[in-house]
Amino acid sequence: MGVTRRTLRLGAFLLAPGYHVASWRHPTARANGGLDFAHYRELLHTAERGKFDMFFVADGVGIRTPYNNADELSRWGRFLQFDPLTLLSALAVHTTHIGLAATASTTYNEPFHIARKFASIDHLSAGRSAWNIVTSVTDAEAKNFNRDSQPDHASRYHRAREFMEVVTGLWDSWDDDAFGYDKESGRYFDPEGLHVLDHKGEHFSVRGPLNVARSPQGYPVLIQAGASADGQDFAARWAEVVFTAAQTLDEGRTFYRGIKQQAAAYGRDADQMKVMPGLFPVIGRTRAEAEDKYAVLQELVDPVVGLGLLTQLLGDIDISGFPLDEPLPELPPTQGSTSRQQLVYDKARREGLTVRELYQSLTGGRGHRVVIGTPQDVADLMEEWFTGEAADGFNVMPPVLPEGLDDFVDLVVPELQRRGLFRTEYESTTLRGNLGIDRPARGAAAELPLSTGPF
Repeated sequence: MGVTRRTLRLGAFLLAPGYHVASWRHPTARANGGLDFAHYRELLHTAERGKFDMFFVADGVGIRTPYNNADELSRWGRFLQFDPLTLLSALAVHTTHIGLAATASTTYNEPFHIARKFASIDHLSAGRSAWNIVTSVTDAEAKNFNRDSQPDHASRYHRAREFMEVVTGLWDSWDDDAFGYDKESGRYFDPEGLHVLDHKGEHFSVRGPLNVARSPQGYPVLIQAGASADGQDFAARWAEVVFTAAQTLDEGRTFYRGIKQQAAAYGRDADQMKVMPGLFPVIGRTRAEAEDKYAVLQELVDPVVGLGLLTQLLGDIDISGFPLDEPLPELPPTQGSTSRQQLVYDKARREGLTVRELYQSLTGGRGHRVVIGTPQDVADLMEEWFTGEAADGFNVMPPVLPEGLDDFVDLVVPELQRRGLFRTEYESTTLRGNLGIDRPARGAAAELPLSTGPF
């Protein structure tokens, strides 16, 4: 038998107006796209035409943008969007192959809700759902859920680990063939195919069973994005797709090798985990054209928004007193995203940036890898990271929509296909099938060691 060649995996990370912080102000952007279903449907059809593995919807349960008053908030202009699970349910019937991934928090949800909703989307989409697991990172979200501030970092991950035990246990409530709907015998299901969870733990008491049959994929594909020590341990135990941020090839390689080794230590097949860094491509038919496109976006950045973005990426640390034209000072610990804070801090030190230069450099990729150039330039970087074992694929973050996604699908995808790096047709009708990730047998999650954290 021949050996199947390894090929890139692609996610479309589609914030409604675009990923650049000023994208909503661009002349071609759909400023109200976050509440325009036709806009999302059009984007998904384009991504599916480009043979993307999945569409990725980021989300938070509150307005996470830092602001002091309504005037500051009004300058951001990009925080309105549909509830992602509602959106994916609607998009499922308008697509046939592309995966549908959404963010949902383990801190501000209950396991039964999450298990039922994602299993339902998996049925509605015939096996194309994915859950991006987050613990949430802002006090703004906590204040919408009876708290003045978010739980500390370690507590959030402690809850998340038990949350996953419950959710996967609920997805295992039924054997794949439990429901026979046998009218003659009067048996709706085979009693031996029912498995009641009856979980009693520190955070949750959940009896079950789930009132949804086992879904087409068994479990939705599990995605995780935290890169702290806790986040990496969590990903090693649970994640099938790891969404990460890296600035350099060496950083990417170090993370890639480390997370795969940690997965293997849990008894997992590391090839079943796909590492997909974020990629912010600005594409032109010439490099000068690409640079001009980026310059237009940079001119639209409001300084209030730029400083607010830096505040957010640093874990909501107050930077209002920092001199803008001096280097970023030493930072106190944060209860937000510790890995992103460190990435931004390292970037400032490595490139010798002032506070002003730092926020200007983050308005596009926000810590993810930025490439500005021709389709060949973009493909060169992707191939280097892919063949250099820094990535199994990428989450593509177009700067402006729909223009940026059109550019990638029409110009970069054909170049990747020409090089034999990317599919020309979908291999499967399920997301697991297209990603090359096995469908878990019932009870598979419970057979692996429990995650207790890195400390």
